[in-house]
Amino acid sequence: MHDSVITFIQDLAVIMIVAALVTVIFHRLKQPVVLGYIVAGVLIGPHTPPFELIKDEHTIKVLAELGVIFLMFSLGLEFSFRKLLRVGTTALIAAVLEIVVMIWLGYQIGLWLGWNNNLDALFLGAILAISSTTIIVKALNDLKMKNERFAQLIFGVLIVEDILGIGLIALLSGVAISGSVSGSDVFLTISKLTLFMIVAMLVGILLVPRLLAYIGKFRSNEMLLVTVLGLCFGFCLLVVKLEYSMVLGAFVIGAIIAEARELHWIERLIEPVRDMFSAIFFVAVGLLLDPRVMVKYATPILVIAGAVILGKITSCTIGAMIAGNDGRTSLRMGMGMSQIGEFSFIIASLGMAYKVTSDFLYPIAVAVSAITTLTTPYLIRAADPLVRNLAKMTPRPLGRIVKLYGEWLNNLHPQGSNAVIWNMIKRILVQIGINIAIVIAIFLCSAYFAVNLGNEFLADWIGDIDWRKSLIWGSTLILSLPFLIAAFRKFKALSMMLAEMSVRESITGRHTQQVRRIISEILPLLFLTGTMLFLSALSASILPKRESLILVIASIIAIVFVLRRWFVRIHSRLQIALYETLDHEEEAEAEKKENSH
Repeated sequence: MHDSVITFIQDLAVIMIVAALVTVIFHRLKQPVVLGYIVAGVLIGPHTPPFELIKDEHTIKVLAELGVIFLMFSLGLEFSFRKLLRVGTTALIAAVLEIVVMIWLGYQIGLWLGWNNNLDALFLGAILAISSTTIIVKALNDLKMKNERFAQLIFGVLIVEDILGIGLIALLSGVAISGSVSGSDVFLTISKLTLFMIVAMLVGILLVPRLLAYIGKFRSNEMLLVTVLGLCFGFCLLVVKLEYSMVLGAFVIGAIIAEARELHWIERLIEPVRDMFSAIFFVAVGLLLDPRVMVKYATPILVIAGAVILGKITSCTIGAMIAGNDGRTSLRMGMGMSQIGEFSFIIASLGMAYKVTSDFLYPIAVAVSAITTLTTPYLIRAADPLVRNLAKMTPRPLGRIVKLYGEWLNNLHPQGSNAVIWNMIKRILVQIGINIAIVIAIFLCSAYFAVNLGNEFLADWIGDIDWRKSLIWGSTLILSLPFLIAAFRKFKALSMMLAEMSVRESITGRHTQQVRRIISEILPLLFLTGTMLFLSALSASILPKRESLILVIASIIAIVFVLRRWFVRIHSRLQIALYETLDHEEEAEAEKKENSH
């Protein structure tokens, strides 16, 4: 026991000393420090004699896992729904197009290179799909371009990529376990993951910022730091128990904490810890890298690096132009996105951990990341000269078409009273979606409880299995009532708006009000019927028999009739608490701008 502790401390000391030296050297050379960490890991790793200072594979894996947790946690702290909404269309189109193109391109390159294992080609596509937030932010900071429009678009795309990357990791985990994947598996995995993230974010935003506000009253750095770290590791453990990745847990809890009023204080406290474990993570990446494999696969590495640069520039530029941005902004954004980084290492590590990919894939991913990391600052600098040259070469008719397309997209945006109505409709739809997502989560949790714990727990008190199901299903419906009532009320308001907008007096004449009333009454009933049928199908495993079901529904209707105002009050309080928490982010952003000035 004592010897293992000494060995661990020795390995940690070597890593931190070498990382410190590398930071100084690469800073003087004006090169990305991330690349230096990887080089340091190669030099002291088990594959590079005579400097085999670290040989314990377990130590390497533990340090890498800690590094991943803090890396994803810090990415979560930088996440913001409002930042995403500002560049939403461009970010979504560019990110989805880029990921689809790069997964397809990586898969095709793997097949072209003659890799016998199809999972190698699939994981290569996933490795190439996500750009590096760390490297891009560092490059834009060094070039002092962080506040330009194309940089803001890049940050939006990176946020979308982080979300899609989390889903991609969860999907690949399922592929690695089963060895194959079907369309239904993909849909089910994405649906469950999306639902989990929505519910976790909503519940977390209601609870965690209030806890941190209470801790913040003590004005103790130590107390706040320990609380935040406890939340981070505790939530990661919960996510693992739910059979998701720790990477997902670290990102989600970081995004939840990002909504707290104490965010900037937390960021200052976490920054040294994050920097330490980020350095450990990238050094650990180098420790796992075998230079002999890199030499052996030099040709695939160069081919893949070229594909990353050209594929990402092309897909991101086209995606930004489709969203209505001008050619200069689109190309600058595309050239800034042309690299892979931390997500690629995580995906490559996933393949190694499940033993479904070949040994050469990981060093190839690291080598490609190193090459594209070096080229990123130069590509960003070269964007403007390239734009000017392309502008000279572009035929005038094509340039006129692109300009007219951008103007046409701008004219599509609602204006005046239409814009106000459209924003109201969007707000109502979002509120309905949130409430329904929470209801679905409650039913899924009840079904999980009934299948795994409920029957055994209740069997001692209730012998009849149908009555047990009635109790569980009825309790679930009662818990869901505040959110179901809220969704019904919101949909009724939406139906009234749609009836007013769609039924015109010039067509229906003196029957206008009656037609509008019929539409505004029928649509909510159809919505409620469809919702209940869907929930019945969702909870089929806990649904009681017909007689018991009728009794439960009748009891619920009576409860709703008596306590409907109480349910509405409960939901209103939850909604107000949610909005108050989200409003803190606007205050924090304003405060940050004032401090920067």
